[in-house]
Amino acid sequence: MGTILVVEDEPDIADLVKYHLEKAGLPARVVGDGKQAMELIVRDHPDLVVLDVMMPGMDGYSVLAIIKSDAASRDIPVVMVTAVGYELNKKLADRLGAVGYMTKPVSSAELLAEVARRLPVS
Repeated sequence: MGTILVVEDEPDIADLVKYHLEKAGLPARVVGDGKQAMELIVRDHPDLVVLDVMMPGMDGYSVLAIIKSDAASRDIPVVMVTAVGYELNKKLADRLGAVGYMTKPVSSAELLAEVARRLPVS
């Protein structure tokens, strides 16, 4: 299995998400901003992206739009994780191509269930 890319600008949250994924046997990489995420996506083509919405510089919606507009990355499933749970935000994420949308705080069980539903079957 390939890697899950976690894009989260809050180090404590990023570390916690990575810990829960790796504890479940899912390899994970963490980056703190959209620019780093795009570099890693182009280079490593992860199996799934867990993407924060509110980040400095390039927000998660911008990252998602770029991922889905590029033929090389458009098939990578993206799950948005954010503190913003408004219905309009969920609709925007869906319209841009996200396969899931979770509102913080996310439990480890919820995170792992969402990831398991979205990983490609090999």
